[in-house]
Amino acid sequence: MADRKIHIGTSGWSYKDWKGIFYPEKMKASDWLTFYAEHFDTTEINSSFYRMPTAETVLNWAAKVPEGFTFCPKMSRFLTHMKKLNEPEEPLRRFFEVFAPIKHQLGPILLQLPPFLKCNRDKLTYFFELLKNRYGEYDFALEVRHDTWMEKDVIDLMRQYNIAWVISQSGVGFPYEEHITSKHIYFRFHGPRKLYASSYSDEMLKEYAAKFRKWHKAGHTLWIYFNNDWYGYGIDNANTLKKMLKIK
Repeated sequence: MADRKIHIGTSGWSYKDWKGIFYPEKMKASDWLTFYAEHFDTTEINSSFYRMPTAETVLNWAAKVPEGFTFCPKMSRFLTHMKKLNEPEEPLRRFFEVFAPIKHQLGPILLQLPPFLKCNRDKLTYFFELLKNRYGEYDFALEVRHDTWMEKDVIDLMRQYNIAWVISQSGVGFPYEEHITSKHIYFRFHGPRKLYASSYSDEMLKEYAAKFRKWHKAGHTLWIYFNNDWYGYGIDNANTLKKMLKIK
């Protein structure tokens, strides 16, 4: 796992509309990740949510980035959206068979839940216990989309198992509360107005930069990702935030 610091990146790197905005026009897509890693020290892997990559693909990604670069892969939607966290053993086994070979290059594993999934405390406890017993060497972050998760006993359970509560900023009403439930803090910017397709103002980023400095000073590692990828907004916002926090 990475040392205590502030990591800033975007939710993925493979976006065709970034050509000419971020990636040079004539650059091959196979070179995008290496170029991205020259500007940021981390990225989420969104594609693993939709379709699991092969172990060969994951090793290829890892070979394209410098030492110290970290990936935060998103758990397969087969587990979170289709199975709704039920019978998690097999989906978790398949996920970690793919990503275990680059364990030293992973940040927290992102578990994004669907908006229709209500909290079931017994199911959640079983799931967290499984993560602790079989995958305790990994960190995890949980992003919820239903208000039933916003209860004190749920937050306390996440603290007990050292699972980060994902602070999810958006203009579309995703549940938003700033809970600190682990040594690692996970923050996602989805767009302040139109989802994925709106940019954050400098004033808004300054307010969050102050929070991030405070949390970092308190001893937390921060993982901050911009998911507003349209028109390169996420790239611009991430670079602005890096400058505000004086991160090279």
